[in-house]
Amino acid sequence: MIALVLRRVAGLVLTLLVVSLLIFAVMDMLPGDPASIMLGTSASPETLAALRHELGLDRSLLIRYVEWLAGVFTGDLGRSYTYGVPVAGLILERLAVTLPLALIAILLSVAIAIPLGVTAASRRGGIVDGVAAVFSQVSIAVPAFWVALLLIILFSTTLGLMPAGGFPGWSAGVWPALKALLMPAVALALPQAGVLTRVTRSAVLDTLHEDFTRTARAKGLSAATVLWRHSVPNALVPILTILGLQATFLVAGAVLVENVFNLPGLGRLAYQALSQRDIVVMQDVVLFFAGLVILMNFLVDLSYLAIDPRLRKGI
Repeated sequence: MIALVLRRVAGLVLTLLVVSLLIFAVMDMLPGDPASIMLGTSASPETLAALRHELGLDRSLLIRYVEWLAGVFTGDLGRSYTYGVPVAGLILERLAVTLPLALIAILLSVAIAIPLGVTAASRRGGIVDGVAAVFSQVSIAVPAFWVALLLIILFSTTLGLMPAGGFPGWSAGVWPALKALLMPAVALALPQAGVLTRVTRSAVLDTLHEDFTRTARAKGLSAATVLWRHSVPNALVPILTILGLQATFLVAGAVLVENVFNLPGLGRLAYQALSQRDIVVMQDVVLFFAGLVILMNFLVDLSYLAIDPRLRKGI
């Protein structure tokens, strides 16, 4: 078990190194000069050259990559060209919005999808199964930003129950902050809940036809006991796989929703850095997203070993 974990960790680090190289090379190839964007088109060539030297843009790609990577491993992510502050502080500040938003969205998605998917599988062909099918198709088809606009029109403009956008900060109190995140979380959660409902239904249906469930029914166990004690636990592997992918998507894919609700999150920071050609911020944010995806895949792999005894016996 320890050897397996060590091999996975080594693979994780190697993957992150390869991804960091790709990120740095792609960002360097983006059109536009950060120095020109910062100083404007009226700046003299001497001023541009001085700023490029100050930012280190006149050095070779390899040297800049090694310096950036060394900074990442030591916690020094550089300074933002636009804000003039350390990027690490910017990311931590924006994570205080994005992580709670993603967590609320995941909880909402699970609270909707798991009961609906399990019930639909246990009552295949019934009313709940039909409702689950319609819900999955509609929620998957409708983009999250469109759901966000509909929520604003209904609950903010028409009913006046929720704020249309902005974030008061956690210093304003837990409830005002959560209230500002609720509609964005719903907009993010609904499409993911549709996917998770479909996967849950399919996974539970597969286990309901396995030999161990037929044996449990033959022993006289109730349908609810067979479903929740035997079928659902054995259907967790594909469900956890989708949940791991959704968790990273909800953190990295909240760009549009955060812009619709004007939330100062990590997605909005990435969008602003791209529009302002702030290379340092873009590199660090994209690397954070990539590292999060790699880490979540690693944790999901470990969770397989925790929930499936057959995998532990195989090791």
